[in-house]
Amino acid sequence: MTEHLTIDGGTLAYDLTGTTGPLVVLAHGMGDSREAYRFLTPLLVDAGYRVAAVDLRGCGESSVDWASYSRTDIAGDLVALVRHLGGPAALVGHSIAGGAVTIAAATAPELVTAAVELAPFTRKQSVGLGDLRSAPFRRGMTRLLGTAVLGSTKQWAKYLDLAYPGIKPADWDVRLAQVTAMLEQPGRMKVLQKMGRTTPIDAGEQLANVRCPVLVVQGSADPDWASPLAEGEAVVADLPDGLGRLDVIDGAGHYPHVQYPAEVAASMLTFLEGVRA
Repeated sequence: MTEHLTIDGGTLAYDLTGTTGPLVVLAHGMGDSREAYRFLTPLLVDAGYRVAAVDLRGCGESSVDWASYSRTDIAGDLVALVRHLGGPAALVGHSIAGGAVTIAAATAPELVTAAVELAPFTRKQSVGLGDLRSAPFRRGMTRLLGTAVLGSTKQWAKYLDLAYPGIKPADWDVRLAQVTAMLEQPGRMKVLQKMGRTTPIDAGEQLANVRCPVLVVQGSADPDWASPLAEGEAVVADLPDGLGRLDVIDGAGHYPHVQYPAEVAASMLTFLEGVRA
């Protein structure tokens, strides 16, 4: 059952599953919705967690026409939701939301017990000549650029095909149609474009201020980086000593939680149980 939280600037849609246990809040990446966690949520609930999957501002069933779409903005939304649900909570963020949970953890430590960053854009990005030697990286950046410049759902669909290398979810065709339909709603593609133009500098500046444990999960075949492993290692290195851990899901692309939900759930549950202990 969809619930809504009205905050300054708009309304957030979310689903709350599970009635007892520690709270986990799931935040998706740009151009997506809370349905990105359709496979992961039941695994967490079965393990004894209460799970809230939220649509980011401007996405899914959340309202459109917010003033801005930075990681700092998204972090504020997540903190507001945790307060509303009676936190504290473990925050899980994918891609742009990975940077957002970093900011939330650093700025609201009393509400965030742990952070999980899935294929996160948390640090300032730079592209060197060596990166361009990676064919998957070049193709992915080309599709993302086409989406950003043209506002094209076809270009986004082509990017997603690359971002899910190898194994596709069983409901791939249905889900792709749902994402396309969402982005064709008034204002939704503009939100994706605006999110794509933000930079992770605000998140990177907060990495050193995080005080809770952090799990970074990367897909070994993620085309968003020439070396996903190196990016994950760099995020962990920028955290205070001993707080960060990196797990790599072999064969996964930019959406490890959708391609390999069981493996991601196992990694998360081991991490979260360690935090609780």
